[in-house]
Amino acid sequence: MELECENCGHEWDYQGESEEYAICPECDYEMEIPAEAEVIAPQRDIEDILDKHPKEPSSLIPILQKTQEQYGYLPRDVIERISGYLDLPESKIYGVATFYAQFRFEPQGEHVVRICHGTACHVKGADGITDAVEDTLNIDSGETTDDGMFTLERVACLGCCSLAPVIMVDDTAHGNLTREKAKEVLEKYRGKNT
Repeated sequence: MELECENCGHEWDYQGESEEYAICPECDYEMEIPAEAEVIAPQRDIEDILDKHPKEPSSLIPILQKTQEQYGYLPRDVIERISGYLDLPESKIYGVATFYAQFRFEPQGEHVVRICHGTACHVKGADGITDAVEDTLNIDSGETTDDGMFTLERVACLGCCSLAPVIMVDDTAHGNLTREKAKEVLEKYRGKNT
């Protein structure tokens, strides 16, 4: 559904991340979802995905991509179903999925925190930012907090070199960070969910 920010007027296609509030991707303003708005949860049926692809090994990667788009990761029982549909051993599917960094086998947190370790960020202290974020969230890169709120990823480049060092929370970049500013960013997101 289309939403318009009450603060800055930015319009975006809201995907129903929450049924109570939406956060503007432009200005981070938090607003309540209008009562008349219908939020439709994504359909999580693997059969719908399989029906759109031929029963050929070449369909594997597109099926895995659509599956992860629906579920947020690749659940074991769904991989079993894909295996049966394509008549491929599960080991082959796992072999392909683990080769590509885009695929995950565990659910992600509500917020995905990506820490840039590109050249500009590295030179300006990405290691210290990583330490601060890991300490604040009490997890290592590649892990999800116990409460399911944050998943932490270390990435090669976010393309925001002029803002170095930078992290991205969901689709919002936060730059010119210090260890303290990185902690404040995370606390801001933690506060929005309480």
